[in-house]
Amino acid sequence: MYFNPSAGSCTFNYSTNHAVEDFHRLLPDYNSTPLVSLPELAQELGLGHVLIKDESHRFSLPAFKILGASWAIYKAIAAKGGLPAQCSLEELGEFAKDKKVKLVTCSEGNWGRAVARMGKHLHVPTTIFVPKYMDQATQDKITSEGAAVRVVPGDYDLSIKASREEADCTDSLLVMDTSWPGYEEIPTWVVEGYSTMLTETDRQVQDKTGKAATHAIASVGVGSWAQAVALHYKGQTSRAFVVTVEPDTAASLKTSLEAGRVTPIVTGDTIMCGMNCGTISTVAWPVLRDGVDASVAIEDIEAHESVQYLHKRGVMCGPCGAAPLSALRRICKEKALMLGAESIVVLFSTEGARAYVAPRP
Repeated sequence: MYFNPSAGSCTFNYSTNHAVEDFHRLLPDYNSTPLVSLPELAQELGLGHVLIKDESHRFSLPAFKILGASWAIYKAIAAKGGLPAQCSLEELGEFAKDKKVKLVTCSEGNWGRAVARMGKHLHVPTTIFVPKYMDQATQDKITSEGAAVRVVPGDYDLSIKASREEADCTDSLLVMDTSWPGYEEIPTWVVEGYSTMLTETDRQVQDKTGKAATHAIASVGVGSWAQAVALHYKGQTSRAFVVTVEPDTAASLKTSLEAGRVTPIVTGDTIMCGMNCGTISTVAWPVLRDGVDASVAIEDIEAHESVQYLHKRGVMCGPCGAAPLSALRRICKEKALMLGAESIVVLFSTEGARAYVAPRP
């Protein structure tokens, strides 16, 4: 674990753009995902409330990524065509088809399927580059949305390189949830798109407890989702401790926090494959550096045990979605971050249940 005592006094000049949630309400299959109470866990850990935001069925997809992908694509195409800020999805699609817009990205699964779904809504060609370790079932889910999948002979970072080259060669719109110098606008819109989940959560926590969350725990891949969480809970209207969690084989944020700078790493295999990223987004980095109170790296067996625990309680998540529970158990053992009987802890489960090979203890 890595602790950052100065994060407690961090405040970002950030406020929610309510146009984002208004936009999401217009998309096909809009839904607000549930916030599930875990009273047995709260009692076991000596906490006031433990609640988990279950993103296993967002817009009929098994993950939250469509929130960021849809808003970023909407904003990027509208800006490209000088379209009004409140144009309809149909108007956006007509312009995209007329201008022969093509989408390209890379993914370890859920992000690629989310981009592909937006391509399907807009009737535009979409290409997704994926790392060589992606299983065929995940590839098939992406192609089921009408996208073309291209497998690169390497890891996630190599798929980023391939996506950038494809966008340059074919004049496609590169839609990424990570950033680098010179490519920051679209990833910023992605982060803004995730705000819908957070505003939903605020309302649900208030309804269930009569108070606001005191602690929020989010998983980390390239860092965009964790950036959204840190901006929200270290903003001017919401205040909470922010904890991040990563696989110990892909702890790129924890490594960077310890080094004081973005530090790319070589990752290893993990059942938390959606978090298997070796480099933190440059847009996310300053927010995470200043706003994360604790960074936790967990083993696969911990994530697996958390999956089993949550499944028994009706939360059908995958290993990435269960990882925040593992982080909470770690933090509670350390008796850190003022966790106690008055705490209201929100865990964000970012993916639904999926098949994986269970690790051995």
